[in-house]
Amino acid sequence: MSASDDTKSEPSHRGRAVVVGGGLAGMLAAAALSGTVDEITVIEQDALPAGPEPRRNLPQARHAHILWSGGAEAMERLLPGVTKAWLAAGAHRIPLTSGMVALSPQGWYRRWHDSHYLISCGRDLLDATVRDLVLNLPGVTLLDSTRVLSLEGGASRVTGVRVRTPDGAERALQADLTVDASGRGTHTRQWLDALGVPAAREEVVDPGVVYASRVFRSPAGDEPFPVVNVQATPRATEPGKTGVILPIEADQWLVTLSGTRNGRPTGDPDAFEPFALGIRHPVVGELIANAEPLSKVATFANTASRRHFFEKVKRWPQGYVALGDAVAVYNPVYGHGMSVAAQGALALRAVLAEHGATAPGLARRAQRAVARPVGTAWLLASQDIFYPGATARRPRLTERALGRCVDRLMRTSTGNYTVATALTDVMTLTAPVTALARPRVLMATLAGPRRPQLTGPPLTGSELALVKGSRKA
Repeated sequence: MSASDDTKSEPSHRGRAVVVGGGLAGMLAAAALSGTVDEITVIEQDALPAGPEPRRNLPQARHAHILWSGGAEAMERLLPGVTKAWLAAGAHRIPLTSGMVALSPQGWYRRWHDSHYLISCGRDLLDATVRDLVLNLPGVTLLDSTRVLSLEGGASRVTGVRVRTPDGAERALQADLTVDASGRGTHTRQWLDALGVPAAREEVVDPGVVYASRVFRSPAGDEPFPVVNVQATPRATEPGKTGVILPIEADQWLVTLSGTRNGRPTGDPDAFEPFALGIRHPVVGELIANAEPLSKVATFANTASRRHFFEKVKRWPQGYVALGDAVAVYNPVYGHGMSVAAQGALALRAVLAEHGATAPGLARRAQRAVARPVGTAWLLASQDIFYPGATARRPRLTERALGRCVDRLMRTSTGNYTVATALTDVMTLTAPVTALARPRVLMATLAGPRRPQLTGPPLTGSELALVKGSRKA
């Protein structure tokens, strides 16, 4: 018997996959499929740019996007070298919590010793870097300017998609596995309904948030400057207003403001700074007072949190998986969308590696695996339920109890490193929510803050000097 007879041979055909959506989630899905599937076709309705340029169907890209360490590390596992590529293109790796000045609903966070980080850059740069790496993977093909019209197959199995190509022709693309990563505008519910698949339960929390963003020349130049984040208080009687300064590439600040019903920002450039000065603390408005604006004000109102519980559908079709915003979207203030998409793609890859793309029950296993990071982010975003009009019902007793626990954790974290680090673990999606139930964390939370609350933003003298020394062009 030859040595080759003892070796388990690879199957000659490992399957063909179609990914619906060529945005960030779609490209990450393609990365997850690469190496376990022979052919991967990514279908995107936009004409994708060659570099970090705007996309017509991604209006939210004009606003601040935070990639927490839990998401960045998932992307690095999917695409080794992506972090180095971001930084080479001008992105910043900002340490946490020393690199963030944040006012929580319960007070100012201290700038503790670093335990996590975030990647800070414009969304176009982040997407283009990922896209370049993915499209160079073996077996990946892009069909852009192409629209998916419907799913092929039936209620028990999806066998591909029907598309309309740029020349107006329609054709079917067959696939062993179809991954829907088409984002907020997904048609998954309609497509599955047309095949006779039972409808998934849906939850919506909509506090009516509107975002307004503007790019400024950084008064600090190329000097390191922290992320500045003033959060809202969901259980307050007044509208929830927020402001964030995100240092991005090319010595720029991306400033995003938001407000709930009866307190929303507008696209009026003359109202931008006054709105920033009128949120819970005026630090964002004060810091941009001498900054040179480099863009118009962009607004965005499609901000409702929405989750489809696809993992609960008992007769989920084989050959079909939904991922990223096609499963759940969140109020962008939490910054979890990109990280959840990355962790969902990583979960998909793990299921594929264990079972193979053509294994019976693969899609159901994958949908359940994708739901785990979704569940963590959804629980964190559920605090929005306390805003007036966010849901058609009043918060349940369990939700009110959870809200009180979150308040206690946040208040303790303003003066206790143990609780602050545990909370950052969960917020960055580095650890599950259950990490907050560890005995050491619970005991520290019950004991309360060890240090008195800060009375103002913990900016250093040198940081303030950088800003105060600037002048509008």
